[in-house]
Amino acid sequence: MRFLFQLSVLICFLFANLSAQGIPDTSKSINDSLTFADSVQAETDSTIDTIQNSKSREVKSTDETSIMEEGEVQEKLENIFSISKIIWSIIFLVVGFYFLKLLAKILDLLSEKSAKYRITLKGMIPIIRILGWTTILSMIVLVIFAPPTESLVVVTGSMGLAIGFSSQDILKNIFGGIMIIFDRTFQVGDKVQIGEHYGEVLNIGLRSTRIVTADDSVVSIPNGDVMNKSVSNSNSGETNCQVVAEIYLPVYVDTAKAKGIAIQAAQVSKMVFLNKPIAIIFKNEMHFGKPMLKMRLKAYVLDIRYEFAFMSEMTENTIRELIAQGIISKEEFAGVNNFKEEVFAKA
Repeated sequence: MRFLFQLSVLICFLFANLSAQGIPDTSKSINDSLTFADSVQAETDSTIDTIQNSKSREVKSTDETSIMEEGEVQEKLENIFSISKIIWSIIFLVVGFYFLKLLAKILDLLSEKSAKYRITLKGMIPIIRILGWTTILSMIVLVIFAPPTESLVVVTGSMGLAIGFSSQDILKNIFGGIMIIFDRTFQVGDKVQIGEHYGEVLNIGLRSTRIVTADDSVVSIPNGDVMNKSVSNSNSGETNCQVVAEIYLPVYVDTAKAKGIAIQAAQVSKMVFLNKPIAIIFKNEMHFGKPMLKMRLKAYVLDIRYEFAFMSEMTENTIRELIAQGIISKEEFAGVNNFKEEVFAKA
């Protein structure tokens, strides 16, 4: 490469001399050309060496900067996630867990001692849990670990994306639980119908809602499903709720006397809530292929936990008085109810 460069410079120099002075001494021109080419090559080599030295210094400086930055990042991470901070975080979590559990237990015991404030006190438990855990986690992140704001924003965004894509169903249930608590469609202690399940709400958690049914079975329903289903609330935060007892009678029964007996049967119960009205509704229906008169006795129970006991008591008292006063005979009543058994027997 150096030879070709010198040759090109020599040729250019000779042509320049020939065009300017005619045909001079050839040997002298060649020597001058070689000297000029050597000087140009020396300057070029010097420039190349300077550029290479500058690049090597830049690369070295970049490597040193990268090493320093990695060291600083590692030192910051060690300061943020030190052993002492991790231990304090674990202690804080354990203490917070048992504190919230104790507080929920105290509220639950107080609610059971007061029927009037039972629904209100039980409804406070899930709200206290959410606010408590939010406070605990915020203090651990912001006070104990105390990361830089830029790092906190980046890590929070990355974790949010990762959790959002990997745990969509869990997040749906969590946000469903939060919406149930703050929207107050129902609360702990209410009697609700969710889909095919009816019972008292035991707990509203972040993942699921638990209710206890009439046969004392506990059913857990994911909060995401609760948000997508129609919900019927029997008491809407009150301790009383309406109870309906249904009795099938012959179509020729004296409805006025039957109505008076049914109302009296509800009024004499110790579980009735008399601040709300008692109603009787008669309706003609085909019951297993036979015309019947369905009497619906509607009354309010004093405490929703006595709902089914109150329904049973009203039904028993009404039937007993109807037979005792001769409005319907035992044979007639037995015929009404045995007809159902005959239909099943024939089937």
